[in-house]
Amino acid sequence: MITATQAPERYLEAFEEFNRRAGRQPAWLRSIREEAFAQFSEAGFPTTHDEDWRFTNVSAIAQTPFDLAVAGAAVSAKELGRFDTAGFACLLVFVNGNFAPHLSRIPVLAKGVTVVSLADAIAQDPAALEPHLTRYLNTRRDAFCALNTAFIEDGAFVHVPRNTVVEQPVYLLYVSTPGEHPYMTNPRNLIVVEQGSQVAVVEDYVSLGPGVAFSNTATELVAGDNAVVSHTMIVREDTQAYNVSTLRIQQGRSANVATHSVLLGGALVRNNVHPVLAGEGGECLINGLFIGVGRQHLDNYMLVEHASPHCGSRQFYNGILSGQSHGVFHGRIIVHKDAQKTDAKQTNRNLLLSDDAQIDTKPQLEIYADDVKCTHGATIGKLEAEALFYARSRGLDEASARHLLLLAFANECLDRMPEGAVRDHLERLIMESLPSAISSTGTQSAEIARSWEEVG
Repeated sequence: MITATQAPERYLEAFEEFNRRAGRQPAWLRSIREEAFAQFSEAGFPTTHDEDWRFTNVSAIAQTPFDLAVAGAAVSAKELGRFDTAGFACLLVFVNGNFAPHLSRIPVLAKGVTVVSLADAIAQDPAALEPHLTRYLNTRRDAFCALNTAFIEDGAFVHVPRNTVVEQPVYLLYVSTPGEHPYMTNPRNLIVVEQGSQVAVVEDYVSLGPGVAFSNTATELVAGDNAVVSHTMIVREDTQAYNVSTLRIQQGRSANVATHSVLLGGALVRNNVHPVLAGEGGECLINGLFIGVGRQHLDNYMLVEHASPHCGSRQFYNGILSGQSHGVFHGRIIVHKDAQKTDAKQTNRNLLLSDDAQIDTKPQLEIYADDVKCTHGATIGKLEAEALFYARSRGLDEASARHLLLLAFANECLDRMPEGAVRDHLERLIMESLPSAISSTGTQSAEIARSWEEVG
């Protein structure tokens, strides 16, 4: 019998309830889930005494009595119209963590490509999942990953066989509905792209209305040798919602993976990205933009592991913070001893639009090889007065001038994305978010700019 030593008692009750309703599951998955819950129970939620969480206090999550979300919330296609996904032919919709086939559309894709709900894959073909599902996340190191693994139920399973190109993006829309009581979902996604294949996947987390909800999501992405994969994470939930996500990437030889994150909503958002360049010659781009308003807390934690030689990684994150919002960028690059000829770069740039906005940035290198090229740096500042004056001298009012400069700053993120439907979609979302940032700027002191550059 599992006992919870540090996790609240309600999680033990929720786990026992989950097991009762889960029905038959493969023995290997049930065993992994049991072990993950034991790890979560032993560790409990992280605190600010943990180095990886020193800038983010999750006590609001730990102290809220979340119920498990249940299936059956009524959502219409018309209600989803405001999320601007009509242009994506391949759309999987999940309502409160459960697949909604009547709201989804899955066209016939390239031969052999599988795009289904994880719950269906577990029920119908668990052998296809076993080599990869739960094999990459470190549940001992991260309590949220352990919690997600313990409650694996639904999400998306995308499998692209060898030498296959999927022309259309696969769009995963996770919808939270208003509820009378706080509730928790644990979406789990598995994306397996075999040797020489290409695909783009989008995860989008949205809220239909106000309410306290906790989305604790985890995605395992496996990129085989010479695969080309694009992954995009969008968070635009309600200001009462909590979102913790982990993207774990396993890259093969000469695999090329680009991950883009755009954080626009949520009370507390934690975005974990953890690529492991396990095969020689791999390339990884980690690109992101976060826009905070009000009292939002947006935390970005990047852990890039170079485990093989001749690999390259690039991290570029831009933050725009106004009101009393708080942003975090903690970028960590580990170059293992066998990863000679590593080429890694990490850059974080931030704009603070009010005196009360705050950013904590921590670029970090750990190098155990002696033939590498690694740099990291960060800047913190405000909108440049000269640029603002120039824009106003061309006839723009102050709000329009600020909007123009912020758009140029945000477009640095968009410019690193390939042209197409996903980029156009993100451009519209960012355009809609910038007025909120401008309207909540508050007062700003004459000089708050700081910058530094560190080279290792």
